[in-house]
Amino acid sequence: MYSPLRIASLAIVVFLIAALPVSGQRSDPFNPYNPPGSSAGGQLYGAGAVVHVIVLNEKHKHLDQQAVVRLIGKTEKSTYYGTTTDHSEVDIVGIELVGTYDVEVSSFGYSTAHQPLMVGSVIGTFQVNITLQPDPAAVNLNAALGSQLPAKVRKQTQRGVTYLKSGDLKHAEKELEGAERQEPSSPEIAFLLGYLQLQRKEDASAQTYLEKAATLDPKNVQALTMLGKLHIAHKEYAIARTSLEQAVAADPDFWNAHYLLANDCLWLKDYAPSRDHAQLAIDKGKGAASEAYLVLGQAEANLGHFKEAIAALYSYLQHNPSSPALAQVQKYLGDLERHAEEVKAGKAVPTSTFAVTSVIQVEDNIDDLRLAAKGWAPPGVDDVKPQVAADVVCPTTGVLDLSGKRVKELVDNVAKFAAVEEVLHENVDESGHPVSHETRSFDYSVEIAESHGALGVDEYRIAHGDLSDFPDQIASRGFPALAMVFHPSMRDNFQMTCEGLGQWKNQATWLVYFRQRDDRPNKMHDYQVGTQTYAADLKGRAWISADDFQIVHMESELVAPIRKIHLLTEHQAVDYGPVLFAAKKEQLWLPKSADLYVDFQRHRFHRRHSYDRFLLFAVDSSSKDKVPVAPPVDKPAAPGEKGPQQ
Repeated sequence: MYSPLRIASLAIVVFLIAALPVSGQRSDPFNPYNPPGSSAGGQLYGAGAVVHVIVLNEKHKHLDQQAVVRLIGKTEKSTYYGTTTDHSEVDIVGIELVGTYDVEVSSFGYSTAHQPLMVGSVIGTFQVNITLQPDPAAVNLNAALGSQLPAKVRKQTQRGVTYLKSGDLKHAEKELEGAERQEPSSPEIAFLLGYLQLQRKEDASAQTYLEKAATLDPKNVQALTMLGKLHIAHKEYAIARTSLEQAVAADPDFWNAHYLLANDCLWLKDYAPSRDHAQLAIDKGKGAASEAYLVLGQAEANLGHFKEAIAALYSYLQHNPSSPALAQVQKYLGDLERHAEEVKAGKAVPTSTFAVTSVIQVEDNIDDLRLAAKGWAPPGVDDVKPQVAADVVCPTTGVLDLSGKRVKELVDNVAKFAAVEEVLHENVDESGHPVSHETRSFDYSVEIAESHGALGVDEYRIAHGDLSDFPDQIASRGFPALAMVFHPSMRDNFQMTCEGLGQWKNQATWLVYFRQRDDRPNKMHDYQVGTQTYAADLKGRAWISADDFQIVHMESELVAPIRKIHLLTEHQAVDYGPVLFAAKKEQLWLPKSADLYVDFQRHRFHRRHSYDRFLLFAVDSSSKDKVPVAPPVDKPAAPGEKGPQQ
């Protein structure tokens, strides 16, 4: 299936992540004394002290989601990592130096917390309890879960929220629309759907849901605030003001609403209320609303209060040294200082002639609104960036090295797997609705090998019944080989950026964005149509477990359409999960499902591959050369399929 130099396109190679010993211990993978799979609490860890961290929420109960703990040495600058278990606890072991440490705890949707700890001995256990507070700048997606929804609807809404936090908008929409059908008068569900549509950049639909939420609950401050932001994005400042004034009346302590209202009044050139609400945002935001200093400075300048304006703008620069508007603000500040000196010297009248600077960062660019068919492909990897925890430093080198190690371990140590594969194929019309569907079932096997630095993955299928071909004669093969992006021999061909700490189904994950480099060869993905081969450069995002660096989810798409073959869209999404092979006492992370969305030669289709009943074959030096028990099916390469290379 694979040439020695190129990983095939559109092929299902399911087994991507390496085997590890079965263990529930989440420990520091960067620490040689504390590797994944270390002993559980209460057992002997080896050299060094143990720091036992318990993470609580604002109600002083165990945090109901995973958190990342970082122990930072003040003297030696040593750093240890850990991730909490289901009981919101973690042991960080192998602390060999006495001294003062900073215990840093981060989790999605919460402000990062710090607490000093003195490790006075290299023997024994030191316990730390840390309480996290909700991030005041984050949207509270859990607000709907405190309502009086029926138990069944509440569970479905919870699933939708979990998908939303993970950035999985397609499944979130399915769950939330199902909940809305059962409870159409729920303002909380309407708000969540409005938020979802904002992430999709479908402003009209978002506005409908948010207005519904605000009508059903006039005190739904988040819905009112989002409506105000949406109207500002469309330059409907008077309408925005009405929504935002309702929001601050409903909750005078919600600093986000004050901040947006200050912006809105600035655009309306109503400077006194702009100044007042900017100051309220700063006071109530308690450090989270530093961007409001820019609004405050401009409002004061336009009121002729130059001393106060200059002080506010310097405060903005102090709190936001990396602001993308830095040069613009510095120029504005310089002009303002010169104008203030001229007024003081009697060379100018004390009125401002400065243009109002737009300070609101509206992510939804209405001029570039992507009118995607509802229910068709998921949003592009550049269209929607999943939320990440605030103020979290991503250990980029460690994340890339350890995730690459997992993939390499698989290639080095694993020869062959088998599974039962179920395939659902849907043809989709111009509106994004499925117009037909077919199913297939296969006995599936795959072999993985590396030779002289080149990767090879061969896969084989035997169909159940008479339908041996893929629907529409288009074979989909190898796309979960996407994880090979992180293999050390492939990784340098991609630009990689660790975007921060996110979530995937309540599991803490590092988000890594990747994109094929222009100056490196594409060894990953291509299309073969007839005798012609077309390189298909990829970009995408991976969700990598923060505790053991398994890849739990990946998505990718084309860097650009391949117009010569009329390939407009190819979006891949793969979910992975642990599979326990009890007989061998091994746990492997394998794909549970893989979705493919393609727009090829005016033909749209969605294909879903599901896997079950896995078999693990013995690994030895000769197994990599054995002929597979499931022989390949000989047929020519179809569009989207890469055939064998000689």
